Amino acid sequence: MPTITLDAISKQYSRQATAVQNIDLHIKSGDFMCLLGPSGCGKTTMLRMIAGLEHLSQGRLFIGDQLMDSPADGCFVSPEKRGLGLVFQSYALWPHMTVEQNIEFGLRLRKLPERERRTRTGEVMDKLGIASYAKRYPSQLSGGQQQRVALARMMVLKPKVLLLDEPLSNLDASLRLEMRAELKRLHQAFDTTILFVTHDQWEAMTLATTIAVMSEGQLQQVGSPDDIYARPANRFVAEFIGNPPINQIAADSTLGSRLNSQPDTHMLGIRPEDIHLTQAATPYALPAKVQGIMPTGGSWVLDLETEGQCLQLSTQIRPQVQAGEHTFCQIQPEHLHLFNTDGHRLENTRYGQARIIRNNVSTTTYMHAV
Repeated sequence: MPTITLDAISKQYSRQATAVQNIDLHIKSGDFMCLLGPSGCGKTTMLRMIAGLEHLSQGRLFIGDQLMDSPADGCFVSPEKRGLGLVFQSYALWPHMTVEQNIEFGLRLRKLPERERRTRTGEVMDKLGIASYAKRYPSQLSGGQQQRVALARMMVLKPKVLLLDEPLSNLDASLRLEMRAELKRLHQAFDTTILFVTHDQWEAMTLATTIAVMSEGQLQQVGSPDDIYARPANRFVAEFIGNPPINQIAADSTLGSRLNSQPDTHMLGIRPEDIHLTQAATPYALPAKVQGIMPTGGSWVLDLETEGQCLQLSTQIRPQVQAGEHTFCQIQPEHLHLFNTDGHRLENTRYGQARIIRNNVSTTTYMHAV
């Protein structure tokens, strides 16, 4: 499978409208990359430029070693010659064709022999569990079944890269969960390079091998789901990833002054699951009042007040306290995320750091105070 390389690409519709600005990105062969960000951040524009549906304004785009688009070089390879498969949010199935005919359509355009068409179509339908719907029309299918047909129509062409533009957004919650598992299985079965556009952080976290977070046409961070969550590069990433969202504490507040040890810190963040209740005043424990408890099914979210600051705590252990009770909450310094006035991440130097490399992935662990 080929790689995809974006070299300083930009897309401008006018002087006032820049959709994508100076992005460098490398998508490895066999990767499942999610472009993640809020609506209007430029992620779909990036996917359309890779597909060849939009021209670059600046930069160069490679698929493998082949240059696909470069305004400076006068190069543009049309979409049908890029060897890519594109699945739209709306599925775009032919309503007058059966499932089998929809899937087979691209193979007919390529003038493959009938025997090969039927063999490849049957294999893909079997893998996607839709062989029993072969003679049905799209109007006779559920949303999840239509999604499988749209995927099958692309997979039967054996594309080098599969581009998915928010393909699960029209499905209900249970079908979305089912299709996430299906997409993950398909990625492993076909070993296809996948680029998946979504605004849903949980889709990205559960599906991707690599996540590229975008905001206002710019890349904010690229990394594994674990790295994006555990070491957000800036406040935007920290705020966008996580549910409940990260607690933010001003460094000059009473609580911030008590927790912070670095002069350049403007804001501190603490994930709700990194706050723990304790019944005794242990080190790093702060007196707190429980303002409210919200069960979410298998977990609980508690609203706490400590040092004049409102915090949310998330736990999978049934709370032994009630709303209105006083208790203690424990915040370990190594779990704090520190950000400067520009919103960029600061290293937490209160604790010694040991950098470990495993499988070419760099992580940081925190040792005892130094």
